[in-house]
Amino acid sequence: MNLSNRQKQFLKSESHHLKPVVMIGANGFTEGVLAEIENALNFHELIKIKVAAEDRETKKLICDAIIRETKAESVQQVGSILTIFRPSEDKKITLPK
Repeated sequence: MNLSNRQKQFLKSESHHLKPVVMIGANGFTEGVLAEIENALNFHELIKIKVAAEDRETKKLICDAIIRETKAESVQQVGSILTIFRPSEDKKITLPK
């Protein structure tokens, strides 16, 4: 699934008021963190994740791994906050065409 620019803009506006639901700290990206992200995506579809990594390269690797492992779409990354979207079976968020 690839998001169009219009869909990304819509999701950015929808995510503006959200707080990060998962925070990745000193232990890094573990199986437990992945399970929490999966649960949050199944329930909310659109979530923010805070990645507290020391340098940009590590942060980018963690974000890429999250997107790859969850099969979600990246909406945006601002600083240490990653916003991702994956539609669930319930289709809570209706994307514009």
